[in-house]
Amino acid sequence: MPDWPLSLHRAHVRDTPKIIGLIDEAARWLHDYKNTDQWAKPWPSRAGRDSRIRASLREGKTWICWDASTPVATLTADPDHDPYWAQGPRAEPAVYVHRLVVARSYAGHRLGASLLDWAGRTGHLVHGARWLRVSAWTTNLALHAYYLGEGFELTGFHADDGYPSAARFQKATSHIPVSWPPLFTAPDRFFDS
Repeated sequence: MPDWPLSLHRAHVRDTPKIIGLIDEAARWLHDYKNTDQWAKPWPSRAGRDSRIRASLREGKTWICWDASTPVATLTADPDHDPYWAQGPRAEPAVYVHRLVVARSYAGHRLGASLLDWAGRTGHLVHGARWLRVSAWTTNLALHAYYLGEGFELTGFHADDGYPSAARFQKATSHIPVSWPPLFTAPDRFFDS
């Protein structure tokens, strides 16, 4: 049984193996139980994926949710523009979430939805973000349905046929409710002032 509330902390480069472990666990589950190729092959390669993970860690944009000393979820929350979003939508302030992963043993508690909401609220309050945006795996229709169920709207697809997460979803940050009781404690900003 999880020790609620969990705690969300900025991840560090030394946490790279933990984050990759969460992603690899999710990839196996997606393949075995969800019949999707999401993350089956790291994009564009294992070295490329791991390099993006380490870059986000060095930039202080990746977070880990802990249950005592056990890493149970991760996400990267980035208030900077995402090159896979069209020029027009990028003009509006947004926070972009990447690599949201919840350990399978912690699934079913709305932890992923709560992490998304935290990123959206924090982006709105601290960075003036109007939108919470995600790029979802193009062929994972169950994931698309999940985002739609969480109040996101499908805004289209990225034109680069080689990019596997081309489905773009966004949700207005001004309408994200505070959930109570909280599933985790967290900082109220992405970056220190």
